[in-house]
Order: sequence, then C-alpha cells, then structure tokens
Amino acid sequence: MKQRDYTPLMSELAAAYAKHSPKSARLHEQALKYLISGGSHNLRLLQPFPPRIVSAQGAWLEDEDGHRILDFWQGHAGNILGHNPRVVTSALAKAFTNGYGLQTGFPDRLQVEAAEILCKQSGAERVRFTTSGTLSTMYAVTMARAFTERNLVLKIGGGWHGANPWTLKGVSYHQGFESVDNAGLPKTVTDKIIVTGFNNIDMLDDHFKKYGDKLACFILEPVIGAGGLMPATRQYVQAARKLTQQHNVLLIMDEVISGFRYRAGSVAQLYDVKPDLMCFGKAIGGGMPVAAVAGRADILDLVAVDRPNKVNFSGGTFSGHPASMLAAKTFMDHVVKNEKEIYSKLSETAIKTRQTVTKAFAEEGLYARFAGDRNNVLPGNSLHMLLFPREKDPQLITPEEIYNPAVCDITLSGKVLQLALLLENVFTVHGLCSTTTAHTDKDIQFLGQACRRTAKRIKPYL
Repeated sequence: MKQRDYTPLMSELAAAYAKHSPKSARLHEQALKYLISGGSHNLRLLQPFPPRIVSAQGAWLEDEDGHRILDFWQGHAGNILGHNPRVVTSALAKAFTNGYGLQTGFPDRLQVEAAEILCKQSGAERVRFTTSGTLSTMYAVTMARAFTERNLVLKIGGGWHGANPWTLKGVSYHQGFESVDNAGLPKTVTDKIIVTGFNNIDMLDDHFKKYGDKLACFILEPVIGAGGLMPATRQYVQAARKLTQQHNVLLIMDEVISGFRYRAGSVAQLYDVKPDLMCFGKAIGGGMPVAAVAGRADILDLVAVDRPNKVNFSGGTFSGHPASMLAAKTFMDHVVKNEKEIYSKLSETAIKTRQTVTKAFAEEGLYARFAGDRNNVLPGNSLHMLLFPREKDPQLITPEEIYNPAVCDITLSGKVLQLALLLENVFTVHGLCSTTTAHTDKDIQFLGQACRRTAKRIKPYL
C-alpha cells in the first residue's frame, strides 16, 4: 500500500507552531548549545521543539508562552491523580518545612510503611526499592538468572522494559523484533534474549517447547506500553503462568505502567495469576522517583546482606530516598483508602475519552480506533493509543498489527497528530497516552473539540 507523504503538512504545522510558541522555540535553541538534542530524554523532545513547562496542576500545564495545555502524557503515564496532587505535595511541603526529606543514606519508618502497603496490595512476600523502572526490571531479570542458574531471557516483541540490557532486543517493529535496539551491547548478552509474540499463545507455546528448560524467566507487561498501551488477553497471561510453572521458569510481571493504575495494587490479580516477581514504578511514587521489585521471599533473599554470592541490588544512592518514600507511602495509602471512588472515576473517564475522540474524528470523516479497545479484562483502560486503521475492524491486539503500515497509519497517529493537537493546546504522546482522576468532563469536551479542528486541518492532506 502506498504510504502518504506528510512532509508538506508537517512543514505547515511546524511553521504554525513556531509562531504559536516563540519563547519555547528560543529556549530550545539555547538548550541545543548545552544538551544533546536539547534535553535528557528523547521521548520528550517533540519536533521541531518541545513546549517548555513552567507549572502543572491536575490535568493542565502552563508553558513559557503562557499557553494552558491539556496534558495526556501525565508523567510518562505515571500519574493517576494528575500533576502535583495536593495529597502528596502537602505532605512533602510539611516535611520539608520541618527539616525532613533530604537526609539521604539512612533507613527510616517510611520505607517500612511503604513496603508493607506494597506487599499487602500485590500479594508479594518481600520488596526492595530502587529509583527507576529500568533498574527494577534489570534487577528482577538478574535475580531470575541467579536463582534458576539459567541464561536465557524470554520477552515480548514490542515490549519496553526501560534501558535494561537484558531486554533491549525486539523493541522496535520498524527494525524487526529480532533486532537489537541499542548500540554498544555485547552479542553475548543479546544472544541470550528470546523474543516472542504478544497475545500469541501458539508462538509462546512453541518458544517454551524449544527453550523452556534453558529459560531463566519470562518478563511480561500485562498492559504493554510502547507496543500499544493495550492489555494482554486473560488467556495469554494464564497460558504464560502455566508454561512457566511447567518448565520451572520465573514469571516476571513488569507492572511499572500497570501497577496501581487499574486497582490499588497489582493488575496481575485481575488476571487471576500470581507472578514470581513484579516490577513497580511510575504511579507508586506519587510523582517522585520510586520503583520496586516485589515477590517471592526466596528469590529476593538473593540480595540479602549476609547472602554468599549475592545479587548486588543496592539500587543507588537515592534508593529509598526519604522524600520519595513519603510521597509513595502517601499516594499508596490514599488510593487504598479511596480505591472504589478513584478507580471507578479512572474507568469512567477513560470510556468517555475514547467515545469522545473516536466520535469527533468520525464526524469529520476519519475512522479512528484505540489499540486493544475490545479486551475482556480492562474495559475501562485509562491508557490510550489512538490509531487510524486503513480498513474497518482490525483486531488491534498485537504490536505487529499496530505498527504495520499496511494496517495502521502510524505516522498520522504519531508525529502528525501530536504536533497538530499541540497547536490546539493539547499534549499527547503515542496517539494520546493516559487519563487521570484530574481530567474532568469539561476537559474531555475540550479534547473532542480539539480533535475536530485537528481533523479539519489534516484532511486536505489525506
């Protein structure tokens, strides 16, 4: 199928955006003198330049040019309560005022209290904290290899587990799921990574038949992030648990994105499975840098102080940082106590968002769908990747389908839509990204109107 050339449209959008946000443009030019590509995380560096933010509250941002921007990026999909939730910021402000929060290097009560909540809400026996999702998945895979004394790691094609060297293969569909997605990795590492298919039980079964007795672990996102922001089917996750148990392989559930997003705890419980290890991050910190590995005590005991040949899981200088632990404990305690209200609101807002967006584009003559929109586990999924399928009613349940240019116009739902919506003061990533309890019905109406104006702008180029 012939691909559309969006070069003229992108040039028009870039010129309009430069006029729309001149202060952010000037700051970007300054940033290029000191920072690679103008920043410290490539996903944040929208082209031709990102908006430079001066404040954020709830669903809204304000940039250097004074624009109020409705945000659906929401901290890399880490926010559940929106930006700077007062329940967390008030606790931090009080602590800082009283001389507490930056005394790095000592255990304290908060770390114990946060660990207790996380264990109770996930069914884990033990937990160890670190500072990023990347570190949590790296430590989990390292522990699995040490515990099983096996070398191979099974992961999903299209799955992103941070810059963890044990999983940097088969991330990008455009390069092929057998490709290595990071320069500088030794072949002795990448050869130990086996890539299987998301929601593909037959392929998973074949991989276990071929490699099962050599696999240390299968690391799985129950809601895949970069691969489509869509849930795994119940059948797939339960098949993964059955196969890992049959072959004495550890099941690692990467819940960096899904943990505490669908309930006050692990989403694994909604699939009726118990993983051996779980990785948490994003939401559990309440906006602060907190991540964790939780799970079986006999596996996590590999990191114990007096363990011979232990796994060195120290997490870095800022692991268990007191201000971060305060934010984590405050956030988790809040959502546990208000679970029904918070997660009902998240689900209702997610459903309204999807209905509003697809209706807005349909009324302008554009067929749009959200990835994984017909799943039977998380119908109120508050993670959203908007797609423009080329034909009606594709399944949209695998990264291979979503990123196939013959199935979906991924350029339109990615770069084009992001810049066009930013001109309407709406910030999106991955076609939209995430909704929070801070997004109101009025905000969703604003989004719908922005989508209609965006559709009118791009239709002449289709």
